[in-house]
Amino acid sequence: MKELCRKFQKSIIFALKLFMYVACFATFFLLFAIDNREIIELSRTAAVTLSTYVIILFLLSGTYGSYAIGKKKGKDILFSLTLTGILTDLITYFELTIMKTNEANNTTFKIENVGILVSVIIIQFIIHFVFVQLGNRFYFWLNDAEKCLIIVSDTVGTSEAGRVASALAEFNERYRVYDVVECNAPDIKDRIVEADTVVMYDVPVDIRKDIIDWCYQNLKNIYFNPGVADILEHNSEQTVIDDISFFTWQFHLITFEQRIVKRLMDLIIASVLLVLTSPVLLISAICIKKNDGGRVLFRQKRATANGRVFEIYKFRTMKENVENKSVTKDDDRITPVGRVLRKYRIDELPQLMNIVKGDMSLVGPRPEMLENVEDYTKELPEFRYRLRMKAGLTGYAQIFGKYNTSSKDKLMLDLMYIENYSLIKDIQLLFQTVLVIFKAEESTEAFSDK
Repeated sequence: MKELCRKFQKSIIFALKLFMYVACFATFFLLFAIDNREIIELSRTAAVTLSTYVIILFLLSGTYGSYAIGKKKGKDILFSLTLTGILTDLITYFELTIMKTNEANNTTFKIENVGILVSVIIIQFIIHFVFVQLGNRFYFWLNDAEKCLIIVSDTVGTSEAGRVASALAEFNERYRVYDVVECNAPDIKDRIVEADTVVMYDVPVDIRKDIIDWCYQNLKNIYFNPGVADILEHNSEQTVIDDISFFTWQFHLITFEQRIVKRLMDLIIASVLLVLTSPVLLISAICIKKNDGGRVLFRQKRATANGRVFEIYKFRTMKENVENKSVTKDDDRITPVGRVLRKYRIDELPQLMNIVKGDMSLVGPRPEMLENVEDYTKELPEFRYRLRMKAGLTGYAQIFGKYNTSSKDKLMLDLMYIENYSLIKDIQLLFQTVLVIFKAEESTEAFSDK
């Protein structure tokens, strides 16, 4: 039975995904048809509503990720599906409400069927939960945890190897670390043969090539963290000059036209967000002031494009007149109000004023403290490359990283953004930023104080 299911694994998971989306689609249209019969009949309203639902669902699924069974944690898949479903329902609901504003129905725009909308969202959440559970149980019934061998360079040390092992342990149903070995170990090839998956971290390129060749020869899964050259290679194009094949990467920076569009988008969205979040800003300011009577805003010099220094605005989350250094776990400098503000990233909201002023962009590399830029650049000269683009409120490093993400991993995330820049990518990252709220505990994990 397992062997048969394994042959059709992708098809079965695709079928589960299809049934899930059909169930959610049917829930929306059948429930709203109670008071809007036209959406399930041959009509212009039905065609427009159906098209809106399908297009928005497709776009948001591409942004947040869809039914990634076996690739993400169950709760992360559920969060992504739920958020996609809610936003799709809301946009389609408002589109339907606008279409009903006519002489035959409502002469003015009118919010109605709120109870049905809430019912749709609840039922769809249950559908998502059931299908995520079914998908995960099927996948992990069929696939045992991959036996992972972690390979590190002799310069990395046990702490980094432990960090990789800890990251894999978060996905304990998919990965099982059985050993850690240095890349120059004499019996490394025998160790690789015993594994299902090889995970390399900071392995020198020349040694990594030999390991990849051996893994490919022995049909082993491969993971390795990228360097600058890997990112450039990933973004290169295939070309043939005469009869010689090349990968080509052309040096480029954001164009003048892209800067104009990006700046307009920053101004419009940041201004709107300042208005929408003004109640949160006001309440936060009152709480900070009431807590200890100190300053509401914290200002600090940060580096942005081309090394230009500007003063960043944040809500003060620490006691006044304390040492200025990166936050550590259980840091006693943080105030009770500050812990809440940091947990949900509310302390970052005043940076919307930096964006309006032009110091920052909505999306871009995270602006680091000047002390960190200096220290990180000494340790990792390539760190200066992230200053090729204006600093941002959100971005790859802010969404996929944590406060305590290593300087090298931050650099790689930022370079992935810089080398893949597009307006569409910026919009996707803005939507993905919403997910940071759902993983507040993980994204705000601080540096160890050891």
